[in-house]
Amino acid sequence: MLGERAEQARRVLEALRKAYPHAGCTLDFQTPVQLLVATILSAQCTDVRVNALTPALFRRYPDADAFAATDLSELEEAVRSTGFFRNKARSIQAACRRLQAEYGGEVPREMSALTSLAGVGRKTANVLRSACFEEQAVVVDTHVKRVSARLGLTEETDPDGVERDLMACLPRDSWSFGSQSLILHGRQVCKARKPLCGSCSLANHCPSVEVAA
Repeated sequence: MLGERAEQARRVLEALRKAYPHAGCTLDFQTPVQLLVATILSAQCTDVRVNALTPALFRRYPDADAFAATDLSELEEAVRSTGFFRNKARSIQAACRRLQAEYGGEVPREMSALTSLAGVGRKTANVLRSACFEEQAVVVDTHVKRVSARLGLTEETDPDGVERDLMACLPRDSWSFGSQSLILHGRQVCKARKPLCGSCSLANHCPSVEVAA
């Protein structure tokens, strides 16, 4: 089974490299702290909306110390347009206070340290590890979960299980590109309700194409 999935993954990767040669994180940032904040804000929100907000946000709060010290109600108002703003503001401030207290205001690179921060699960941690620290990491969001299942790369429904399956069938040096390109494909083509199978560059390799169509 693993051998079949690895071969399928090879075919899928080849098609993805042609379709999305420059796939990577689509959130705008200049520092790991900024990406941490942007990723927390991106939950249940589009990267486009987050990117529209963060330039002004990061001018106002340039580092972890600034996020940690601000009045919470002011931070809530600053991130209101991303939705669930109260929870997001609390997570951002708590995470930055932890960074301030334990890591000198810097974002750690270890998975266990990252996931100990408020608002940070494996997905956010892997975004940071991949984009900031150039480590190979599989990012599993709703798009990756959906598209990898349709392509026959996993039968898992839990994000951690999907991550394990993709780590097993994708070459390690393609973990970051593979997951980021699957995210783009899910956003642009392999949509949840109405996938665009007729114009899909992966259609020849997709066991779900007739069902999805």
